[in-house]
Amino acid sequence: MEEIGDQTFFRYCVLTLIFSGPPTAVALKFLQAPYGKHNRTGWGPTVSPPIAWFVMESPTLWLTLLLFPFGRHSLNPKSLLLFSPYLLHYFNRTILYPLRLLRSSSSSSSGINGFPISIAAMAFTFNLLNAYIQVRWVSHYKDDYEDGQWFWWRFIIGTVVFIVGMWINITSDRTLVRLKKENRGGYVIPRGGWFELVSCPNYFGEVIEWLGWAIMTWSWAGIGFFLYTCSNLIPRARASHGWYIDKFKDEYPKTRKAVIPFLY
Repeated sequence: MEEIGDQTFFRYCVLTLIFSGPPTAVALKFLQAPYGKHNRTGWGPTVSPPIAWFVMESPTLWLTLLLFPFGRHSLNPKSLLLFSPYLLHYFNRTILYPLRLLRSSSSSSSGINGFPISIAAMAFTFNLLNAYIQVRWVSHYKDDYEDGQWFWWRFIIGTVVFIVGMWINITSDRTLVRLKKENRGGYVIPRGGWFELVSCPNYFGEVIEWLGWAIMTWSWAGIGFFLYTCSNLIPRARASHGWYIDKFKDEYPKTRKAVIPFLY
């Protein structure tokens, strides 16, 4: 009975993840989360961005440590290998990225804007839900680890896609943090690399990452995460693209797309 209850709860969580994407995309067409270049008042108390990013992304690490050992595949080498890209991304996002922000802010005389606690709390809640889904799928509910050839083909193809996306995401984030540091918290037009093609290659890279994850896991859990990432980041990329155009006018490159090179 306990197993049936957990499976039912897991299914409802997956459905929640999948069906939360469309309303998120619609909402973000009209209202952008107020952090970064979209920062504005009226969203309550704030906390420093490094702390906000660390706290709101942290469930992806500590919840994994709590749940993974209780999965029926927890000792399966394929299960551990499959989950390693997810942990790699979130080790960067939870530990390394906040440290880069901290170094950037400490070296800037103007500092960086606060991150609304309300937004961090919503992100924390999403990461709690999503971490539970991804951990439980990989460690417990996935049932085709013995299908060797098919598993390895999906894993290899998905990993290549994931690594390409992660490289785009990290290098683009580093460029943005560096520019923020060099310009003492101000904004300039990013140049070089994927920025020559799109305004938000960091978002493009993350979309590619979770496409790779969906291929690797070959599951509604992975597909739901990929679709939600698109619903969240593509509208934000469009808003950021418009922000750059409004701020820099004719200086901003006309050929750049918002998030998908040559298309969108």
